Amino acid sequence: MTAITLPFTARSRAGAKPGFDIGPAARTAISLACFTMSFAILWALSRWALGLAPDVGGYAKLPVIIHVAAVLPTIPLGGWLLLARKGTALHRQLGKVWMVLMLITATTAIFIQTSGSFSWIHLFVPLTFHAAWKVMQTARAGNITAHKNHLVRTYLLALMLPGLAAFLVPGRLMHVLSFG
Repeated sequence: MTAITLPFTARSRAGAKPGFDIGPAARTAISLACFTMSFAILWALSRWALGLAPDVGGYAKLPVIIHVAAVLPTIPLGGWLLLARKGTALHRQLGKVWMVLMLITATTAIFIQTSGSFSWIHLFVPLTFHAAWKVMQTARAGNITAHKNHLVRTYLLALMLPGLAAFLVPGRLMHVLSFG
């Protein structure tokens, strides 16, 4: 079975493992997504810490608290893991931490429901579980190209798209903290 590779993977350099790093288009997309989302989070949390955001007591439910606490570090950590040197012991250890945080985020999302029902955002839960399985499977098999491709897609699709929704959909916690 062959893996589908992203069209923007880096060409191998002299002495480098082929397909070991991400290409310039993916690096740019990840850098912009990581910086922008991290800045938006800092903005929202700063407004809350300074008392400039409205009361968010209605969001003080255990699944929401665990979900937010797990997802916030995944954004800068995931960006760093995708942009930094790969294959080191630190990369492997922090990658496992990142994956556990992503699984906690997806699991707690199941318990966060608007008006007692699921919404379109819950489609990212099975996507994240499937991605976690594929990421671990490809890493254990030594298929680094497929591993990298799954992680880039997971970061951009399963983390950044719901993150955008958190800021852009009225009534969601990050929207309330950012825009009142």
